[in-house]
Amino acid sequence: MATATDAETDTSAETLSATVIGASGFTGGELLRLLAGHPNFELAQATSREYANKTLGSVHPNLRGSDLRFSEPSDLESVDVLFAATPHGVSMEHIDSFREAADTVVDLSADFRLDTEAEYDEWYDGHSCPEYLDEAVYALPELTREELPGADLIAAGGCNATATLLGLSPLFDAGILFGSEQVVVDVKVGSSEGGASPSKASSHVERSGIVRPYAPTGHRHEAEIEGILGTSVSFSAHAVDMVRGASATCHVFPDSPVSKGDLWKAYREAYEDESFVRLVAGGGGVYRYPEPKAVAGTNYAEVGFELDPTNKRIVVFSAIDNLMKGSAGQAVHAANLALGFEETAGLEFEGLHPVGSP
Repeated sequence: MATATDAETDTSAETLSATVIGASGFTGGELLRLLAGHPNFELAQATSREYANKTLGSVHPNLRGSDLRFSEPSDLESVDVLFAATPHGVSMEHIDSFREAADTVVDLSADFRLDTEAEYDEWYDGHSCPEYLDEAVYALPELTREELPGADLIAAGGCNATATLLGLSPLFDAGILFGSEQVVVDVKVGSSEGGASPSKASSHVERSGIVRPYAPTGHRHEAEIEGILGTSVSFSAHAVDMVRGASATCHVFPDSPVSKGDLWKAYREAYEDESFVRLVAGGGGVYRYPEPKAVAGTNYAEVGFELDPTNKRIVVFSAIDNLMKGSAGQAVHAANLALGFEETAGLEFEGLHPVGSP
């Protein structure tokens, strides 16, 4: 696996202009926040059909200091980099105009994450421009770093897939798992994963206090996970009573005996040089295993494990902020690598403790 030291970086003062499409959503707001504080990006445009001509702060109160206003998505300015934070199906319909407006396009939807048109026929509702699928580079930097420098169409990995893949990939890379074993994944996610548009299920009355299975089988991120791991995965998702966060608990059953030392070796080799992965595996204190609350607002992922020798099982835990490491932070991290910037640029926030509901 590539490490952070393998990536070429450019610490020059170069500044590139950037547009955020779908800037009024939760992920769009996080992109605006990150780009506004980024040393190498100048935020030039933020689009929203619903809030055109309103200030950014009217939608994102943490951005009230900005003078920028939302503009119509149809009036794209020419910029260096365009970030598309739109629902599935939008980017594929407008990819030509996006690429005409910007030299580099970073898409945060699922529109370019899968490899083939057949996969979109199976997992989504088809694809309107499959000719771009071969060009798109999948971005989960810890796993695909070597492919990102120079990429001009980037598909940022999804939040549930990111949490799962960061937990499981080291076991496959180390030969502890080979793909023949059973892999069971349970992910618990916060309400922000459902987006900013209200629904009956997302109202406080219905959402508060829940642990609600919403995708027991057939979640679309299964395709993304299986494509990277090269094996089938049994995946379930629950909505829980938190705002930010995705927490994956993975149960795997290796064919051969595994020691705790083997696990530490696999995870350290995978992540010891990574800027945004912390190993948290049964130490002391309150936060003994990965928790979304500990990484809220950051681009960090926490990964941990526990060995169950009685049942020949490894339990893997991983936690991220779904809006950051699972979306906006991931996109900025990928753009940094693609454009030759310091990969941690604009993403250095370490988080807070204590915090309220993440």
